Amino acid sequence: MMYGYGPGLCWMFVMPIIWIAFLAFLALIVWTVIRLTREHPRHDNGAAHQETADEILDRRYARGEIDADEYRQARANLTEHRRKE
Repeated sequence: MMYGYGPGLCWMFVMPIIWIAFLAFLALIVWTVIRLTREHPRHDNGAAHQETADEILDRRYARGEIDADEYRQARANLTEHRRKE
């Protein structure tokens, strides 16, 4: 018997639950930070995504790195190159 001293029998069951919840919360924070700071985007199978020539061309045009004429010429070159393969 505790005779009114100490936290009591209830805390013996509650404290492990509190610690498990706290550690799960910390694991969630670590997982989120890793997920958000990853350098390379991943597919569902975990392999790194390799940009295709079309995607690179589209991205450069969208960013304004190349103008419409350069975009059309490069797109035509890519199409011609695919026909040869």
